[in-house]
Amino acid sequence: MLDEDISIVSTNTRNEKIKNFFIKNKKNITFSIVGILIIVFSYFGYDEIKKKNKANLADKYNLIIMDFDKNNKIEIENELIKIINEKDETYSVLALYFLIDNSITVEKEKINSLFDKIINETKLEKEIKNLIIYKKALFNSDSENENNLIKILNPVINSDSVWKSHALYLMGEYFYFKNEKKKAKEFFDQVINLENSNPKIKLQTQKRLQSDFSK
Repeated sequence: MLDEDISIVSTNTRNEKIKNFFIKNKKNITFSIVGILIIVFSYFGYDEIKKKNKANLADKYNLIIMDFDKNNKIEIENELIKIINEKDETYSVLALYFLIDNSITVEKEKINSLFDKIINETKLEKEIKNLIIYKKALFNSDSENENNLIKILNPVINSDSVWKSHALYLMGEYFYFKNEKKKAKEFFDQVINLENSNPKIKLQTQKRLQSDFSK
């Protein structure tokens, strides 16, 4: 009986302490709960806004390519650049490709600036970023000097990217067509010796070496 009384007193005391704690810290607890709720709702709200923005970009992009008219390049160019400036990992990239593939603008400086915006300011998966770096180098391969071209490709060449063999092959072809065969062979040999070379790129390299470097 005594033990039961002691237990009841202990329980009551504990409950009273908990009650007093909540009363004493009522404001802090309220603020904490409100803060947590704001964070949760903000997260889901932001996520919803992102989804709506992406859907809007998709609609804009699809409308542009469906209504593409080569006689209205300036308007098309402006709309595509707006999409690129949104820095979306999907539609900004597609807009840049569409701009280049359809020769909507031929200003290299402007296109390179747009490449840099995608590469440096857009949140991309690692290999998507490496692919875009490679495409920038490919775009400039007929006009840039070797130092600038290598500078563009260095992030890919100095990595274990799946696009590394593409980058090495591009440099090999660059020097081959400049008739600098020694430099070309150095890059072609790297493609052959690279453990994870793309099979098609490796085959092209082997054919190049056999046909032009076997003598």
